[in-house]
Amino acid sequence: MSNQPPSDKDRFIYPKAKYQGDFTPEKLAFDANLQEFAQRVAMLCSLETGGKLEPEAAYREIKEMWRKLKKSKAQLLDTERPNPPDLPAE
Repeated sequence: MSNQPPSDKDRFIYPKAKYQGDFTPEKLAFDANLQEFAQRVAMLCSLETGGKLEPEAAYREIKEMWRKLKKSKAQLLDTERPNPPDLPAE
């Protein structure tokens, strides 16, 4: 595994935006999932537009990714966070 910064090509193909909302680990994880979804949809649309992928195949793939994103949202954002445990006083 290299510690080199991403190349210009990688930054162009896989752009990353910084998370700017109220920070929680769950929101950060969902944001990463949402960015990945958007990147993959853009790639599938490009492949379909270029004739490399059938429209039905692109639709099925995007639909499946959407289901996974909805499940991710339900698991990460739609559930209440448990209260932190009471710690004994020192």
